[in-house]
Amino acid sequence: MKGTARNFFTIAVIYSLVGMSLGLQMAMSQDHTQMPTHAHIMVLGWLMSAVFAVFYHLVPAAGASLLAKIHFWIAALSSLGMFIGLFILYGGNPSIEPLLGVSAMAYFAGTFLFAFIALSALWRPNPGSSKHQVPAE
Repeated sequence: MKGTARNFFTIAVIYSLVGMSLGLQMAMSQDHTQMPTHAHIMVLGWLMSAVFAVFYHLVPAAGASLLAKIHFWIAALSSLGMFIGLFILYGGNPSIEPLLGVSAMAYFAGTFLFAFIALSALWRPNPGSSKHQVPAE
């Protein structure tokens, strides 16, 4: 695994450990106030980053593109902003909500960019052919 795929998988593994640690801390303290933070770390941090990594690994040309690198940095920075913001929000400080809004919109934009990258790669015409490439079923 190289490049963008490796970068996404690296942050996926880190977020899995962070999310599980937060889950264990909540269980041991019996204080589940940070459940939304835990859920976002596990789904956006661990799961989505791993899905992005697998796609870029399976379609290396897409992963080597400038758009994929931009996608990585948008996802990495916006998810970090969201996780920190959620932790602070559920810790009792609602003044952090503007950061959450900006982070959520940026993550959505990054996922929209990924959709463009992935669908373009999957439906790109074959060289020398007028037909589109359809994924094998």
